[in-house]
Amino acid sequence: MPFQTLNPYTSQLIQTFPNHSEKQVNELLQKAANAFKEWKRTTFEQRSLRMLACATILLNKKQAFAQLITLEMGKPFKEAVAEIEKCAVACEYYAHHAEKLLCDEVVETKVGKSIIAYQPLGAVLAIMPWNFPFWQVFRFACPTLMAGNVGLLKHAPNVPQCALAIEAIFREAGFPEGVFTNLFIEPAIVENVIASDVVHAVTLTGSEMAGSKVASIAGRNLKKTVLELGGSDPFIVLADADLAHAAQMAVKGRMLNTGQSCICAKRFIVVERVAEEFIHLFQQHMQQLKGGNPMAEETNYGPLARQDLTEKLRQQVQRSVALGAKVVYEAELPAASGFFFPPTILTQVGPGMPAYEEELFGPVATILLVKDEAEAIAVANDSRYGLGASVWTKDAAAGERIAKQIEAGNVFINDLVRSDPKLPFGGIKKSGYGRELSYLGIREFVNIQTIVVA
Repeated sequence: MPFQTLNPYTSQLIQTFPNHSEKQVNELLQKAANAFKEWKRTTFEQRSLRMLACATILLNKKQAFAQLITLEMGKPFKEAVAEIEKCAVACEYYAHHAEKLLCDEVVETKVGKSIIAYQPLGAVLAIMPWNFPFWQVFRFACPTLMAGNVGLLKHAPNVPQCALAIEAIFREAGFPEGVFTNLFIEPAIVENVIASDVVHAVTLTGSEMAGSKVASIAGRNLKKTVLELGGSDPFIVLADADLAHAAQMAVKGRMLNTGQSCICAKRFIVVERVAEEFIHLFQQHMQQLKGGNPMAEETNYGPLARQDLTEKLRQQVQRSVALGAKVVYEAELPAASGFFFPPTILTQVGPGMPAYEEELFGPVATILLVKDEAEAIAVANDSRYGLGASVWTKDAAAGERIAKQIEAGNVFINDLVRSDPKLPFGGIKKSGYGRELSYLGIREFVNIQTIVVA
């Protein structure tokens, strides 16, 4: 797939960008290697000043950056602004806390002075998706660069202008050339980059298939990886839940980024006793959503990012219906030429259907009825994914007890799953491994070094 800006709302091709040649890639890798030799020697204070400058640039130009996100992948503009603001928060968090998170730890032993130190590794390659084209990159870059590493970005082909804008932000903030580098490279070249002696680790956010391929290549080359892959997050509604609030948040959780998020609520597991009322409220809120021009303030959902994604989702729904699922609600499509998919609610979904087994990356909600709490937990865990989950109940203690039985990296009680720089983020099972954010995230790509002075 070529690197190109194709407006999902108008289907108009805006601009195409040439791939880097093999010679250019090798030159950029060498610049990164040279930059690391100097960057690893900088102090935390020097890195912090530059990272804080990034935050300032992001906030000062957030309208322009948000417009770029909306142009390239169709995110509603107001959500794009929030994405930019979140990136600034991550910059500020790691600028202020990286030194403390990576300070030497003295350990009592019988052999003298013993220290655990955290040293930078080198160049880290990030293979990033299009659905949060700024946030996903800054989520990787802030801890990586503050730890003294340098970053290489292979962004999604449909958000090239976002990739170039992010690279420009780091340069404007004062990061030396080579500390953060954008690569316009095809998948075939990615393998060579991973194998390069310059690259010491790889992080990927994307599909299960992409994660499997990257992990295989990295494994052959003995490179560490962190993978954040797909999700089919359960949204568990217990009999004592505040149904009005839960239904409102359910629609919000399903429709974030027009349903194109790994941590969107996707499987709504509802106790039978309250199912009728919940579904009624859920549908009411869904009917109030307005689709259309993602730049408009009143727009709640925009087009999907690409035509092929729209077609894949349509086939998943059609195959599920053919196997017995029932469409209880389907919105009217906006009068636009873009890649729209109607917000849809499915019931009578069961094992063997795409709506049960696969991730639905778009505005389709699956309702699953259960008898009680125990069955809700069993159904929630009956998935090959394990990224996020939420539990809705008035009994906070019960919610916490249930959370510990859910097979997921992130479980929220009476709130939507979200990421926060202070908290580790990642999944288990086919949703990947490793953690981003928090002190755990910044320590993923460092040499955890034992020093003993006898």
